[in-house]
Amino acid sequence: MRLACMFSFILLFGAAGLVVFIQLQDPEDIVHQQTPGIKYNMGHQQPKKQDCASSNNQNVRRKNSAEELAMGNQRSSLYPPANAPTKLQSTDRKQNIIFVMKDHQKKDAETNPIGLHKRRRRFIIKKSPILIAMNSSSLNLPMLKSEDRNNNWKSLYQIQRERKRIMRDTCSKYKSNNRRIITPYHVSRIFVEDKYRILYCEVPKAGCSNWKRVLMVLNGLASSTKDIQHNTVHYGNYLKRLDGFDRKGIYHRLNTYTKMLFIREPFEKLVSAFRDKFEHPNNYYHPVFGKAIISRYRVNASKEALRTGSGVKFKEFIQYLLDVHRPVGMDIHWDHVNRLCSPCLIDYDFVGKFESMEEDANFFLHLIGAPQNLTFPRFKDRHSNEERTTTKITQSYFAQLSPAQRQHSYDFYYMDYLMFNYSKPFEDLY
Repeated sequence: MRLACMFSFILLFGAAGLVVFIQLQDPEDIVHQQTPGIKYNMGHQQPKKQDCASSNNQNVRRKNSAEELAMGNQRSSLYPPANAPTKLQSTDRKQNIIFVMKDHQKKDAETNPIGLHKRRRRFIIKKSPILIAMNSSSLNLPMLKSEDRNNNWKSLYQIQRERKRIMRDTCSKYKSNNRRIITPYHVSRIFVEDKYRILYCEVPKAGCSNWKRVLMVLNGLASSTKDIQHNTVHYGNYLKRLDGFDRKGIYHRLNTYTKMLFIREPFEKLVSAFRDKFEHPNNYYHPVFGKAIISRYRVNASKEALRTGSGVKFKEFIQYLLDVHRPVGMDIHWDHVNRLCSPCLIDYDFVGKFESMEEDANFFLHLIGAPQNLTFPRFKDRHSNEERTTTKITQSYFAQLSPAQRQHSYDFYYMDYLMFNYSKPFEDLY
């Protein structure tokens, strides 16, 4: 009798333990244990918290997706899943990608989850983005004075109108910017001169050092462009950048200041940058870019070359430029003007060219009412004894490449060639 009672107690205890176990087990674990193809029906459950690894993997996937968008997939809309967060950001400063949804859209989404699928994501770079809707520029190229209409200024004025027309037509054909949002990232290369109300987008190797000198003189920071040293221009922080202002300040200047940029033939600009950064001693580009390029693309590289990063060959540099998995990131000196200055988002009032720099620059200074004794400087303050990069020098560098490499290089800068109406640099390009 006593033995039967003990046996019954053990059975009862085991049954109670089984019930407790079933109640405590995670339903998601049960799902994984089911035979494939059998649905596990269950009520509404709270979403399970993600661990760090899975969350980080999702952020990496989102960041990679955003990078693909930034490199040229101009999509008119991006529809998020219903439970997607409204702000996602990576830890990399250069690739800090955030998707931002308007406040009223978030409120609508809370009351109507289906409507969330119909909301567009805005692709924005930088932390704490400032959204500025820009439908059109309220400022056009300054009008010519009556006494200017019968001289050379008139023909230059018509050239400006044609350059802007080509730029607009290219943007409307290849870009989808019906809902244009300008963020601090888009204006991070724009310098501000408040006295004469100028916004200048810096394009390296297209006269940017001398243009900064001009802006400093206009702002009263120097009496002459010849008095300003190269390091003062680039490292003195005397000029303000547009992304340093708050939303109201950015919006006001974009809509009321004269916006201008100067560009250069893309291949010529590229060779000029290569000669400057890799054919002369440089304590930044050699260790940062040179070492990575030599390590990746040079067979049997010497220990000295791997240690210093000096002596990068132009062909190796082009291999790096065209590699989608570059060992080191992009640099402003060889990036697209289309990405540096966002001409399809910002309505530039004046588009100058390096090839006609003196004429274009002095025409611009005339239009803004600059002092008559201020003209654009033409001196070369770095490697002044070296010949400027010309079309002939550029062709000699590209002659080192295979036809396929030249074609891929042209494809890389295709939008710049098209948008700024430059001819194909080689006959065999298509």
